[in-house]
Amino acid sequence: MTGTPPPSGRKPAAFRLDDTKVRMTDDETRTPSAGEALITRMPPEDDEPRLPRAASTPKARFRFGKWLFIGLSGLVSLAVGLAIDSLIRDLFTRTDWLGWLGLALTAVAALGLLGLAVREVAGLLRLTRIDHLRDRLQEAADTDNSRTATAGLTDLLALYRDRPETAHGRKLLSGHMREVIDGTDLVKLAERDLLAPLDLEARRIVMNSAKRVSLVTAVSPRALVDLLAVLFENLRTIRRLSTLYGGRPGMLGFLRLARHVVTHLAVTGGMAAGDSLTSQVLGHGLAARLSARLGEGVINGLLTARIGIAAIAVCRPSPFIGTRGPTISEFMGELVSFTEKPEKAPPGTGERDHTGSKQRRDPA
Repeated sequence: MTGTPPPSGRKPAAFRLDDTKVRMTDDETRTPSAGEALITRMPPEDDEPRLPRAASTPKARFRFGKWLFIGLSGLVSLAVGLAIDSLIRDLFTRTDWLGWLGLALTAVAALGLLGLAVREVAGLLRLTRIDHLRDRLQEAADTDNSRTATAGLTDLLALYRDRPETAHGRKLLSGHMREVIDGTDLVKLAERDLLAPLDLEARRIVMNSAKRVSLVTAVSPRALVDLLAVLFENLRTIRRLSTLYGGRPGMLGFLRLARHVVTHLAVTGGMAAGDSLTSQVLGHGLAARLSARLGEGVINGLLTARIGIAAIAVCRPSPFIGTRGPTISEFMGELVSFTEKPEKAPPGTGERDHTGSKQRRDPA
């Protein structure tokens, strides 16, 4: 901003910026009146003209894939309905009691399908609620807004009201909400009193899963077994963490949650973690102490731990504000010590031959 030069014949004068006589203007040619001071806004020198946002926004197109999916789904539904109708008609043609039995079984199947649909919708709504709750608490902590924090923590208490293990934490948090007026402090107290036990259990779940993957990878003879074990453990860990933090997803909700975990890994660079994890292990001098197979087990265990860390960040209804979230280094020491145990023979034991008899070791 620059001050407009005084007109000819007018003496320079001093003004305060909060003076009522000071005016802001974008017109450089405007002349101040008597007793008035003008401050002209000048555009920055590096302010280059930009194209409108519409130039880089993809235009909405006719989605042929969507219509293809709708059409095929409708045809499959019609085919199933006609097949059931034909089956029931054939049963009634044979005898009446078979027809009524088929009709009753159809009603039971329809009721089960309705229950599955309701459960899937409820699971998706719970995951959406947790996502919105985490964003709200993050905003409350960033802006130190006590009203937003109180509203978010009220939803957090409602999320865990049916969990007996959170009764003590909910009682403490309710007391804090009546006494503390700082939004950031409220979120931190919720982490300490309500979510800390859940975070501890989440770390145990991830650590046990990483140990199982590491052990199976170290002893399995086939790469296919390794792949299936890692896939099963990762999916199992994601589901257990979601249930722990109150998500309880169905099939569709679980697929959505897994997609969020993969997205989180991609954003945080977890998908390219192989080289960094290998360098961490080798940097601790473990290559000389671990065999190649056990080293592979450690790497797979650490990758499983990293997926678990991403799952915690996605499933947790509150961001990490007052505490630091779990890191891969916290799991490394325990995982390496666990993997080294199978290859260390107990002290004082001798070697056994193929008959199982104990042999004496010759002193070196």
